[in-house]
Amino acid sequence: MKPDLAIEIGGIKFKNPILTASGTCGYGEELADIFSLSQMGGIATKSITLAPRDGHPPPRTAESASGMLNAIGLANVGVDRFISEKLKFLEKYDLVVMVNVAGFKLDDYVEVCRRLADNPRADMVELNFSCPNVESGMEIARDPFLAEKSVAAVKKVFPRPVVAKLSPNVSDIGEIASACEAGGADAVSLINTLVGMAVDIETLRPRLTNNCGGLSGPAIKPVALAMVHKVYNMVRIPIIGIGGISDYRDAIEFLLCGATAVQVGTALFVDPKAPVNIIDGIKKYLIKHKRGSIKEIIGKLRIYK
Repeated sequence: MKPDLAIEIGGIKFKNPILTASGTCGYGEELADIFSLSQMGGIATKSITLAPRDGHPPPRTAESASGMLNAIGLANVGVDRFISEKLKFLEKYDLVVMVNVAGFKLDDYVEVCRRLADNPRADMVELNFSCPNVESGMEIARDPFLAEKSVAAVKKVFPRPVVAKLSPNVSDIGEIASACEAGGADAVSLINTLVGMAVDIETLRPRLTNNCGGLSGPAIKPVALAMVHKVYNMVRIPIIGIGGISDYRDAIEFLLCGATAVQVGTALFVDPKAPVNIIDGIKKYLIKHKRGSIKEIIGKLRIYK
């Protein structure tokens, strides 16, 4: 039996539910020399802003006990160069391209998405409402009114699916997800990184020049699972689960909690072939449990009453 791993988000079909997470493999070139990107369901690109950005000065990453901290500061080539160079590179691969879009005010998001609208290789956009390590990066993520307004504004200029990427650093992520759904979001992705800090006791300084950064990796998986399950019970749109996914077991946990797809991020720094291994592991799991389709396990968590 060959199980069916295909899923659909916003009318876009993915051959399997495995994507890379934004910021963990650049624009795809880094992984393309290791395995064919076409083996994955999709890729979430590095965050793109209207103008190029250098980001924060180094050091901007630091290892933690069960993950890593980063404060890259949205370093990227800018939307124009991204369209002319990076999207062109991705044209040769058979996978869904999800362009992660960041900004410092609503007009930034709208303008970047407007420029992406005419390029069909930008299959969907993922609005980064949740970057914890740039100024004003959390404003939209914390305000349901702004989140709904922002999604609605982007939907007016971008004709394909719009995904809102949400932050765990809020009082009620379900409220924000519901607001994004009301604004017309085709899906939500969660969670982005938790705010964290690491300290060098010899220099008496933080290990990141931004002082704080985003914590990712296995440490945040329990938080991510709880939030995915909460949001699954509050919205009707698909959820893309993110947070500490290192192997197929982690991915299965997210699917059971209600995620339609998952993004693999920090694990890529340990094992660049993690997405391929996870896909293979999911296939074997479905065969073992006599499931013909991945859809048979999405949201099937058996909670205690």
